[in-house]
Amino acid sequence: MPQNSPEPYEPVLSAEVRAALSTGLPVVALESTIIAHGLPRPRNLTVARELEGLVRSAGAVPATVAVLDGRAHVGLGEDQLERVAGDPAVRKLGHRDLAPALATGASGATTVSGTAFLAARAGVGVFATGGLGGVHREWAADQDESADLRLLARTGITVVCAGVKSILDVPATLQRLETLGVSVVGYGTGHFPGFYLSSSGEPVDWTVHGPGEVVEVIRAREALGGPASALIVANPVAEADQLDPALHDRVLAEALDACRERGISGQGVTPFLLDQLMRRTGGASLEANLAAVRGNVTLAAKIAVTATGLR
Repeated sequence: MPQNSPEPYEPVLSAEVRAALSTGLPVVALESTIIAHGLPRPRNLTVARELEGLVRSAGAVPATVAVLDGRAHVGLGEDQLERVAGDPAVRKLGHRDLAPALATGASGATTVSGTAFLAARAGVGVFATGGLGGVHREWAADQDESADLRLLARTGITVVCAGVKSILDVPATLQRLETLGVSVVGYGTGHFPGFYLSSSGEPVDWTVHGPGEVVEVIRAREALGGPASALIVANPVAEADQLDPALHDRVLAEALDACRERGISGQGVTPFLLDQLMRRTGGASLEANLAAVRGNVTLAAKIAVTATGLR
């Protein structure tokens, strides 16, 4: 059993992450669901290495999060990264799944909620991802809402993302985040990003410019105290890299119609819509997704480095 984790259910820190945290070096958490379930093989492993490389090139330490054989890991070695990318039996674990996974010795890639929880538990303050989950369309009928929102409402971590997935109800998600007390700032934008799109068309109340301003918000939140909740830094994908808005809107409308015609509901809706977007855009949605993730990872690393320099 690793010496840095004497308790069987405590997160295991990689030697690199443990050393960084103990000496005050910047660390950025990365989710593993995009590796195991979000990208085709073998490109997923190439992207996983690329994202960790982006964190390192900005001067921070990457901490990819996953559960392997019933142990939560914050920071993965090369063999572990290859396993997450290559093993089709690796499950998808949200926060609610962590305890059963640890108790039964399961292995899984962590979603936004699972990653944010384990990263914060380990003392990592900055987390980069693609897009958050949120309130699903037709919520009034099925009350389908991502677990990401409630978890972020009680987890003190800074999350850099490209908004929420555009297949969701973006206005309702923003209203829900407000109700839950989760702070949202637009990074260099007055509008909430639309994941594949630079803008969802929905305004944000606050805009920050540069990593230093983000860190000042973090410091102000810490000084004020109060209930722990996440700070969402909404970082739009560059317009040159976004999915063509007209193509996005047309394909999404057709996919929503197909979803209703086939009677797809509940947890089946999101993967169906994302798959339709990828297929019907000839893979362009996937490239926009990756462009957004790269930008978020780079920004998160800059924020973590800046935060370390100011303390």
